[in-house]
Amino acid sequence: MSRDFSLQPAGFLLLFVTLAPWESAIEQTPAPLSLHPENPHYFLFRGKPAVLVTSGEHYGAVLNRDFDYIPYLNEIQTRGFNLTRSFAGTYREVPGSFGISGNTLAPEPGSYVAPWARSSVPGAGDGGAKFDLKTWNAAYFTRLKDFIAQAGKRGIVVELVFFCALYDDDLWAVNPMNPRNNVQGAGPNSRLEVYSLKDSVLSVAQEALVRKIVAELNGFDNLYYEVCNEPYERPGLTREWNERMIAAIVEAERGLPARHLIAQGIAVRSARIGDPHPQVSVFNFHAATSESVALNYHLGKSIADDETGGKGTADFPYRSEGWQFLLAGGGVFSHLDFSFTVERPDGTAALKGAPGGGGPAIRKQIEVLKEFIESFDFVSMRPDNDVIKSCSVAGPSPADPPQAKGSSRALVSPGHAYAIYVRGGTRTELEIALPAGRYQAEWVNTGTGAIERSETFEHHGEVRKLTSPAYAEDIALRLKRADD
Repeated sequence: MSRDFSLQPAGFLLLFVTLAPWESAIEQTPAPLSLHPENPHYFLFRGKPAVLVTSGEHYGAVLNRDFDYIPYLNEIQTRGFNLTRSFAGTYREVPGSFGISGNTLAPEPGSYVAPWARSSVPGAGDGGAKFDLKTWNAAYFTRLKDFIAQAGKRGIVVELVFFCALYDDDLWAVNPMNPRNNVQGAGPNSRLEVYSLKDSVLSVAQEALVRKIVAELNGFDNLYYEVCNEPYERPGLTREWNERMIAAIVEAERGLPARHLIAQGIAVRSARIGDPHPQVSVFNFHAATSESVALNYHLGKSIADDETGGKGTADFPYRSEGWQFLLAGGGVFSHLDFSFTVERPDGTAALKGAPGGGGPAIRKQIEVLKEFIESFDFVSMRPDNDVIKSCSVAGPSPADPPQAKGSSRALVSPGHAYAIYVRGGTRTELEIALPAGRYQAEWVNTGTGAIERSETFEHHGEVRKLTSPAYAEDIALRLKRADD
């Protein structure tokens, strides 16, 4: 998005300590989320292969005191999702930003929870006291840790985003990194130079914040970091600044037990990554196309569609985006769901003026997508559209002959498993190159997850023709060797 805690009997001293939720979680956590060793386009999480899929709130769960993240996380867990994206609090929006009703990233006055403490000096642009960039806000770190702990209890990974592009002057007017809003007077006069190293005091404060958060969260396994959201949306973010922040993460963890993955925002839709940073393991695209995966699959890292949006409030554009992206070999699909608000943290708010979609219906459809991918041994699969020799689409009646070339994608383990998605038309005819064997084919309704047609067949090699039942907008085919 453009804008986005005593007793002493018989000579013994017994000490009882009540641990905060995150402290007990840290003591018991296994190794953190990592790239899967057999197929690094995917992940290994708590000993199991993982593709990260969600339909999550607008990133304000921690920084907005009024947002009750427990109902939110419960809804995510109920859907079987395993990801949420959250901003670290260096960036916030204001009520009315981008016309978003109930925007969780736009806390009401007095409800913004920043990582830096407020001073006693009045005069910040949001009406409160100025920030002290050398003093941490203890309440913030308590909330941050509890959020990640609560997510971890539910098997949910948190993508924590340190910084974000500053899209307009209204956002700059309330930002702690604006020199008018902190007692150090740190920061450039222009919002376009915040991520440029031009102001040494601010750069030191930014690096200190990264190191502080990384140190505080090192024990959590359900976590990875993104340096900056949409760095490409505004000029001024320099490669030198970006590399310094990545170095701060790496250096902060060097003396700590755990190492967490680092993500970096690349582009909208797609782009070829020409000079990837060696410490970056997840490359983020917004409103991503399958081409973003195809262009960068050779890098052997996870490619992420970590924000949708801008396609209206209908479900189909986002559902289709997710299917096409994951069946192209993507490892992360994070749908931006505007139905999660302060008033409705369970995700049942009406979409009023939202720049994207959301709600229970699209979450159900994304749940179907995740279950479909997880019904395969996806770690053993690779994108291979060449197995589809032809894809024709037609009207719903069997009397309607196929007339047009359809859009299709395939994720394949040759001779064993084929995950295929077809977009367009209301009936499709596929010709698929298959080795000889006995196969089971299931046509899956992408909206409900229902199996609309199932057949088992013997195949003697070369090409097999399969015809779908009638559908609306799109359909998926699960094809597996029956004796595997």
